[in-house]
Amino acid sequence: MTDQFAYTYPSPLEGYENLEPLPEERNDDGKSFKNPQHGVLSKAYEEFPDPLSKDRRGGFDIHIYHFQNNPDQATYAKALWERIRREFPELRIYTFFDRPVGPHPVAMFEVNLFTPAQFGAFIPWLVINRGPLSALIHPNTVDSEEERNHTQRATWLGERIPLDLRLFKLMKEREKREEERERERKAAEGRLWVVNSVQGQG
Repeated sequence: MTDQFAYTYPSPLEGYENLEPLPEERNDDGKSFKNPQHGVLSKAYEEFPDPLSKDRRGGFDIHIYHFQNNPDQATYAKALWERIRREFPELRIYTFFDRPVGPHPVAMFEVNLFTPAQFGAFIPWLVINRGPLSALIHPNTVDSEEERNHTQRATWLGERIPLDLRLFKLMKEREKREEERERERKAAEGRLWVVNSVQGQG
């Protein structure tokens, strides 16, 4: 389970401070509130908000799981994979795996979403058409936040399937080792520069 307190969260009202209080007036349904209209749609309709990836990775990955030893699920998943490729050819759709791969403990396939319009079209469609399968929806930000993106920022359709988070710990350890090697390399270059400078003065 994700430790919600392991992360920091900016205020949701950042950029909306010191405004007039919101009205208490209700719409005709008597339940929902009338919101102040300013004639400008949120930028989130046009592009994913920061820090979501806007490059070739796509803003969101959707992993659609099936238990590879369950022939009914495997058959349904393969048919769903084909349907998505036919109905949403503009999306990036990866290999149909028949075994666990990466942090995913059961078989799956992956779909990438690049725009809010794709997200808005595909996710409601998947809610209705995923059948007996579970799906993980996670954002893509920076590499150092992969574990957070797959846990605290993730959303599930259907039953949650525990991921093997060890992979992310190994990635962090590798990054630390690479950073340490880079620091050592720079320190060695600095020492060499000093030696060369001193020798050059002699």
